[in-house]
Amino acid sequence: MVEGGRRLIAGNWKMHGTATALSEARAVAAAVARRQADGAEPPPRVAICPPATLVHRLAEALAGTGVLVGGQDAHAEPQGACTGDVSAEMLRDAGASLVILGHSERRASYRESDPAVAAKVEGALRAELEPIVCVGETLDEREDGQALAVVGRQLATSLPDALNGRAFALAYEPVWAIGTGRTPTSEQIAEVHAAIRTALTGRFGAHGQTIPILYGGSVKAANAREILALPDVDGALVGGASLRATDFLPIVEAGWA
Repeated sequence: MVEGGRRLIAGNWKMHGTATALSEARAVAAAVARRQADGAEPPPRVAICPPATLVHRLAEALAGTGVLVGGQDAHAEPQGACTGDVSAEMLRDAGASLVILGHSERRASYRESDPAVAAKVEGALRAELEPIVCVGETLDEREDGQALAVVGRQLATSLPDALNGRAFALAYEPVWAIGTGRTPTSEQIAEVHAAIRTALTGRFGAHGQTIPILYGGSVKAANAREILALPDVDGALVGGASLRATDFLPIVEAGWA
């Protein structure tokens, strides 16, 4: 477990959720509060990253609960003629404290390059948001034996020097496991997470030992405990299983183990 003992379990709602979904988030917060009242230590940090339309309402609904709210993406610039985009400052103003950046769906569908992700990370830091920076290989890259090289390149060029000494998380999400129900073997996950830890320590020194490395990609109640028990797995970035409290809470519970 990362130094300090605080895991991060973050739910990514993607393009799901209207006002009716706020009840699911409230149920998560209530269950987390009950669990914390039991005195279990160390508690994981828990975050929910809804669509931008819900960030403000979710932040209001979860105020004082300890469950964090995050965005799913942010423009690199604070403002401008960027129709349809949301800046990090806007997310912060709406009540977010984290933001997911460089998710494979953004990299693939919107052709976001590593330097573009790095610029967004700098924007998040400017707005005092904690970035969750995503990396991961495609199935072709995995089968070609290039997984570690691809992830290493993404780490080298998606993480700006400005991150040194700042709070952020790194999420390893093998593209071929996202939403497919397929999950890498424990050995594959451990290998990549160890390589990420080595890279982070080499880049940021002692600070690299404190950066949470999350696993994402078909995380669910059935496999969360096994995945979170692996070395250098300090939490999870959860997609579909975070949409309902009954699915998400067993994963959060596994974060206490």
